[in-house]
Amino acid sequence: MKTNLEGKYCLITGATSGVGRAAAGELARMGANVLGIGRDSNRCAEAKSEIQNASGNPNVTFFVADLSDMDQIHRLVVEIDSACERIDVLINNAGAFFLRRRLSKQGFEMTWALNHLNYFLLTNLLLDRITGHPHARIINVASGSHYQGTINFEDINLERGYSGWKAYSQSKLANVLFTYELDRRLSNQEVTVNALTPGFVATRIGHNNGKFIAFLVRLVQKAGGKTPEQGAETIIYLAASPEVEGVSGKYFVEKQAVESSLLSYDLEVARRLWEMSEVLTGSTPGKNLPPVYRA
Repeated sequence: MKTNLEGKYCLITGATSGVGRAAAGELARMGANVLGIGRDSNRCAEAKSEIQNASGNPNVTFFVADLSDMDQIHRLVVEIDSACERIDVLINNAGAFFLRRRLSKQGFEMTWALNHLNYFLLTNLLLDRITGHPHARIINVASGSHYQGTINFEDINLERGYSGWKAYSQSKLANVLFTYELDRRLSNQEVTVNALTPGFVATRIGHNNGKFIAFLVRLVQKAGGKTPEQGAETIIYLAASPEVEGVSGKYFVEKQAVESSLLSYDLEVARRLWEMSEVLTGSTPGKNLPPVYRA
């Protein structure tokens, strides 16, 4: 698959640790122009240097942005515009689990802001750079927790009865619903859109909830979790494999398309989620989309 990514621009969020960091490193080894995104400038610089040295690929660029903040997403897109004219592979990976309820800068529940609104807004703002080039791929990192998720349209910020698991599973279901709806809306474009779960991976997720919770997460992950490199395998497969050329609107586990939750196929839920997300982010789809899909 090495030649498949040579010269291609691959943008991946959450690229300074975990499966995102592992995927960025492998993409660089495969010859891609890697565009990584992280929220800490020091960790971005460290990841860039390590990936360049390990891969021998100098074409690695990192951008600093907190993707829970919509203002920073808009700024990020301007910076990406100046760095490249197209995106061949977009990997939406950044996400987190929040034990306690927090709010983003724009006042949204933090899990919802980072895990879903980020995917939705960043992808829509970049669509012109993606849809203008054939065989582009959009990959959304979801989770098996989406099977337990519901979309609480009446209380999307979970002001009543918040739990970290409820917020996380809701956001991951939104990832899958967004994937399928975007696939339908891009049906006349040479772009594929797929979702996946990396599985149970030993990463830093949950480490933002304090040292004790981080310690417990590490213990559980070490007991049965994959390495980040193993967790990144399906991401790389969807980004580079010729086997999935033209395959779109699927949910993958261990490089295999499987059935997602029953609710994830509900067209009305997907439509409502899309329209609500447009309102919450103030975004509109790219100009290359058919007029019927423009807000």
